[in-house]
Amino acid sequence: MSGFRRFWIEKGMAALATALCAATVLHAAGFAQQNNSAPIPQQVPQTDTSYIDAKGTAHITRMVPIPATISREAQRFLAQPPPDLGAMTLAERRKQTDIWQAARGAQFEAAYPVHVQQQTMGGVPVKIITPLKIPKQNRGRVLMNLHGGGFDSDSGSLTETVPIANLTQTEVVAVLYRLMPEHPFPAQVDDAIAVYKQLLKAYKPQHICIYGTSAGAILTPEVAVRLRQLGLPLPGCLGVFSGLGDFSQRGDSQSIFGLFGLAGPLNMPQSQHHPAASTQVARVNLKDPLRSPLYADLTGFPPTLFITSERDMLLSGTTILHRAFLRAGVAAQLVVFEGLPHAFWNHPELPETKEADQIMASYFDKQLAH
Repeated sequence: MSGFRRFWIEKGMAALATALCAATVLHAAGFAQQNNSAPIPQQVPQTDTSYIDAKGTAHITRMVPIPATISREAQRFLAQPPPDLGAMTLAERRKQTDIWQAARGAQFEAAYPVHVQQQTMGGVPVKIITPLKIPKQNRGRVLMNLHGGGFDSDSGSLTETVPIANLTQTEVVAVLYRLMPEHPFPAQVDDAIAVYKQLLKAYKPQHICIYGTSAGAILTPEVAVRLRQLGLPLPGCLGVFSGLGDFSQRGDSQSIFGLFGLAGPLNMPQSQHHPAASTQVARVNLKDPLRSPLYADLTGFPPTLFITSERDMLLSGTTILHRAFLRAGVAAQLVVFEGLPHAFWNHPELPETKEADQIMASYFDKQLAH
């Protein structure tokens, strides 16, 4: 864990990385199965307050009810408090994440039957997720997934791919890129590029789409930037599902929401450029276009679908990058789900998950049909 944190301190995003890598632990611990019957502690404020100090920092207490505008399943989901997990080593968290991913993957496969096999592509391990039947017109196209998991674990190679492969009736290649802290940036980008080069041998670039969630949604535009730097053709479309494109400053939503929205601990916001006092950060250009695609030339980038949610800690990062794509003239579409937290589509029991997967699949179908 300490190595992972040191890496992100170097990148100026320690708080974000800590929250993202905690995601799979909370999932594995059965967040949605907890009971919310405990009495309200005496110290919990029961009124709304708002104070803006001389520096413009807002000190706010709000009573926020569960919105009636979301499904009953989502309302129950939001009502559950996350468990107190205590300290967990990176090895323990990876083990729990793998168990959770296999279990959730099986749940998705029950609803969206596919074949899953593991192999190597361009020297990089991958999972190949294949529909039970691929129509002839879909055999010349492929989807490439970059999974989430805080960059140091795999919390998405099945949950992000199984429903998409089934719904699009298209093969999906999930890149099992090297993980941090053992393999620092840009090893993850390099692995994705290696797989993409192999796919170019079998598919036209306009018939390839790259997408990812969370860490994978951060990697997706980074990979596109790297492809342009290498003079390689860009894919036919991108999918950025709860990500960001700027490591030089934090978005407003990171100061409001935690990993599970308003549930659980909310870390005290750092300074805008954090950690400002670090001598390591001074040696890192956080506005390097490969690290922060917001500062890249996005002109001519492929059509891109952005998806986030109202209580997503990366809501700001996703919407800021979306606007940058629009300014560059890219055909970029943004979908924001009501009331839900970060990467909620990993939860198969939610109707909103089915809707999100259908939106993703329909978008890929449309773009790859060109």
